[in-house]
Amino acid sequence: MKRGLITALAIAKKDLQTELRTKESINASASFALVILVLFSFAFDLGREELYAIAGGLLWLVFSFAGALIVNRSFARELPNDCLDVLIASPAPAWSIFLGKSVAAFFLLFIVELISLPVFGLFYNIHWTQNFPGLLLVMALATWGITVVGTAFSAVTVNIRLRELMLPVLLYPILIPLLIGAMGTTTALLQGEPMSGEAIASLRLLIGFDVIYTSLALYMIEFILIV
Repeated sequence: MKRGLITALAIAKKDLQTELRTKESINASASFALVILVLFSFAFDLGREELYAIAGGLLWLVFSFAGALIVNRSFARELPNDCLDVLIASPAPAWSIFLGKSVAAFFLLFIVELISLPVFGLFYNIHWTQNFPGLLLVMALATWGITVVGTAFSAVTVNIRLRELMLPVLLYPILIPLLIGAMGTTTALLQGEPMSGEAIASLRLLIGFDVIYTSLALYMIEFILIV
């Protein structure tokens, strides 16, 4: 178990160093998120209360699209020079490979989200810092759900020619409960409401989703990689 966790951290470190050197995924996903946020700011002519009402939904639509761009590269970056086959054939357990890649994708997507928030606040005139600790908690839970499910489907589609198309088709239906919970809680927090009532229920939904799908992915990843 300990060796597996050390291996997972090593794989996460390797993926982060590779991405920070090439900046392929983070540049594409950050640019996409910022462009969509700017375009939507000109597309909607809404009042202040109406903007706050759709703020959570808008943010998580953008974050989920950006997340698909990031997780799509999780296993695809190992394809050149048969690195993926070598990684699978190594003594490292499959769950540690998956966990390391999920952690790397989580940090990359979280960086994109933190870059997007100031732009979101600027163009929509929304004060997103008033419940910032609670917002960070929701972002962390929802981002982990997106990346853990996305990384699992990245392993499923890595050898498919149209993986860029297939991954979102598989990913987004599974994420519907997660996104509903994240949107509702984020909207409430942006409106200045305390973390109580429906927000707590949505938070429990996020935690339950993360626990269930992380457990399923860790259990099934060995069969996915072998196939």
